[in-house]
This record gives sequence, C-alpha cells and structure tokens, in this order.
Amino acid sequence: MLIIIIELFIVLLALYLGSRYGSLALGAIAGLGLAILVFDHGLKPGTPPTDVIYIIVAAVTCAGVLQASGGMDWLVQIAERLLRRHPRYIIPLAPLCTFCLTILVGTGHVMYTLMPIIVDVCIKRGIRPVRACSVASVASMIAIICSPISAAVIAFSTISRTYGFDISIPQIVAITIPSCLIGIMIAALWNSRKGFELKDDAQFQAFIADKANYGYVYGRTETMLDREISPKAKRAVYIFFAAIGIIIILAFAQKFLPAYETVVAIDGAKDVLLPTGKTISPQKLADAGIIMAGVTVKHAVTIKMHLVIQIILITAAALMIIFCGAKPKSAVAGNVWQSGMVAVVAIYGIAWLANTFFGAHMDLIKDMLGDMVSQYHWTIALMFFIFSVLINSQGAVLVSLLPVAYALGIPGWVLLGVLPCVYGYFFIPNYPTDIATVNMDRTGTTKIGKYVFNHSFMVPGFISVVASTLICYALAYLFF
Repeated sequence: MLIIIIELFIVLLALYLGSRYGSLALGAIAGLGLAILVFDHGLKPGTPPTDVIYIIVAAVTCAGVLQASGGMDWLVQIAERLLRRHPRYIIPLAPLCTFCLTILVGTGHVMYTLMPIIVDVCIKRGIRPVRACSVASVASMIAIICSPISAAVIAFSTISRTYGFDISIPQIVAITIPSCLIGIMIAALWNSRKGFELKDDAQFQAFIADKANYGYVYGRTETMLDREISPKAKRAVYIFFAAIGIIIILAFAQKFLPAYETVVAIDGAKDVLLPTGKTISPQKLADAGIIMAGVTVKHAVTIKMHLVIQIILITAAALMIIFCGAKPKSAVAGNVWQSGMVAVVAIYGIAWLANTFFGAHMDLIKDMLGDMVSQYHWTIALMFFIFSVLINSQGAVLVSLLPVAYALGIPGWVLLGVLPCVYGYFFIPNYPTDIATVNMDRTGTTKIGKYVFNHSFMVPGFISVVASTLICYALAYLFF
C-alpha cells in the first residue's frame, strides 16, 4: 500500500510541476513521472491515446490554417458588429460570442482577439467591464465540450465507443450546447450587477484622475472593423464550415461511408472476431463450409468515423492552402495551432502517465471506490473537476480518467451528464485566457484578488459549471 501511495504522489507531483511551468511542460514532466514509474517501480507502460491525438492534430491543423487565411478575423468582425450594434446587452452577448467562436474553431484561445473589443464596448457604454469579461472568459473555455472538433469532445466519443457507449460527436454536442449555453447565461445574469458602476467606483475614479491613466482608458479604440477581409478569407470560412457539416452528416448517416475488404483468420475452433466488433460462431462457419484451421475469409468493413474526421479536416486544410492563400508558416506561427499542439503534448504525456498508474492498480481502485461509485455515480464529477484544476486541459482529463470511470462501471450517460465538470481550471487563475483577460481590462475591474482565490472568474465559473452540469445530467438521463 505504501508503494502505491508513493506512486500516486509521483503522479500528482508531475501534474503539479507541469502546471507550474505550463505549456509543453505539462506533457514533458508527465513523461518524467512515467519514466520513474516504468524504470524505477517496474510498472507496465500504458497505451498512449493515439487515435484521439491524431484527430486533434487534424483539427488543430485545419483551425490553424483557417486562422492563417484570415477567415478567423472575419468571424471576429461579425461578433464585433453584433456587440457594437447592441452595446446595452454586452453582458449576455459577450459570453455568447466567445462561446460560439470556441464552438466553431475548437479552442477557447480565439477569445484573445475579441476580448479587447468587449472591454472597449463596455468602457464606451459606461459598463463595468468585469461583468462581461469574466463570464466571456469562462464561456470561451466551457464551450470546448460543445465543439465538434475540440479535443475533449473527440476524446469522449472515441473512448466511449471503445467501452460500449456508442455515441457520436453530434449527439454529444446536442446535449452539451444547450446545457452550457443556459449555464453561462445564468452566470451572466448573476454578473450583471457585480460591483459599482464605473461612475460610482471611487477606486476607478481616483485612477482616471491622472491624465495619463484617463488617456490610457478612454483615449483608444480596439476594433477589427477597419481590417479588410479578402474574398479568399471568406472562402476559407466556407470550406471550414463545409468540412464540419460533412462530418456531422456522416456521423448520423454512416451507411454512406466507404467500405473496404479485409482478411479475417479463422482458428477453426473459436469464435471469429470480425473488424466490426461482431463475432461468428464455429457452427455458423461450419454451415458456411469454412470450418478449417488456417482458413481466411474476406470481410467488408466500413471505414471508422475517427479516420473519416481526420481525412475531411486535413483535406479542408489543404483546400484552404491551395485556393484561399493560407500560408502554412503563418498557420504554425498562429496561437490557435500553437495552443492546440501544446494540448496534444499535454494529452500525450498526462494520459500515458495516468493510464500507466491506473492500469497497474485498477483492481485496488475498484475495491476502494467501487461501492461508492456504484451507489453515487455522480461522484465522478468531483474527480473530473479536481483533475482539471491540476492539469488545465479538458481533453487530458477525459483521456486520463474516462477509461477509469468506465472500468468502475459508471454508465456512459452519467459521464456525458457530468461532462461540464472537466472545466475546473478557472479555480486557480493561472490559465492564459484568464490572465489575458485581466491584462486586457484597461479599467482594472477584472482582477486576481489579494488572496488569489477571490478572483473575478470564481463565481461565474462555479455558476456556469454547476448549472451546466445539472442541465446536462438531466438531458443525458432523458435521451440516453
């Protein structure tokens, strides 16, 4: 038992150090922990989640090329026009815009371009920026489980199918989108009266009493509307949306997917496992006249959906490069591609480390947690949330813990219902989107408190996650 505690400490220490250093360190230091468990403690290495990683690479490449084409600027312009046309509704519209942008491109880091505009609209309307900014930052992150090309949604669908919960990406987002949208609107309503109005805020008024500070706050305008969007950039957006649409259609109508022939070896005495996952008994083989050792039979197999997603997304990226003037070097230099690849490395290292530890001690984990989890399935939500606080990656949380949850006997619909709980990294305000939001608020109303935990994102974060989880759980129960 002492050895297991030491190994758990190694896992947690690797996650802690990775989160402290951030970026690529999440995956790299997890790899260090893996090396200690394998070479020093003699644990059998787990299996890295290659299928999930390949899809994420394809999605990140496609979104990165879209950004390089200028198509993402067009999406931000559309959002800005909406915000400036209805400035009095900035508090609900700001999170709605960041929520939708994340759904479209699969990463919350797209909010960096929109957040200065949100602040600018608030200042010119005299609205306290924290009311819109804090919820908008939270919305951009919780929306990750609502995007059909995000790492988290892809991981949930791929892993769930492996464990017998056959759920497609469109089915997942059909549950998570309304749940999370209602959750962030509740948080926006709560935030609508947060703090004093700017004209009544003594601290802010003292700040702008200095002419330099007044010019800093009121003497500039943040906008994307003056940026010219080329026809090629718009064409790239159409290609991107077409790719997402095709993926969604094929996920519902898989009978239209291409098939190929494969060869299945026949033992002659055992059931034959076909690539589709079905088995054929020796008796049926005998009836077909092929019950002999060493015999092979050809079988038609429909291409797997995870391969379809990769092919379509990579093809879309290629079309944007060829026909829309997207430069590959610009795509690689963009924050969408870079943040996505950091997520890939994090998932690779963290999931491999977690798979190794949990795989080695699954029997003990079942003995310790089995009874509690079997009676109270929802307790897995706490595990998701705590793990997310530690590693700042929703995809990594799911790739690491979803196999453990299924092994503990938790039904797939329950795991779908608590999916919003994989967003817990608002709890400690060290994630880049939160830090950027604090820095972009020129009025200083969005802040990290003296005691760290009393920051601007805590309350809207909890409201969004709790409300979204309750609604998501109810919908998952009704439909699955």
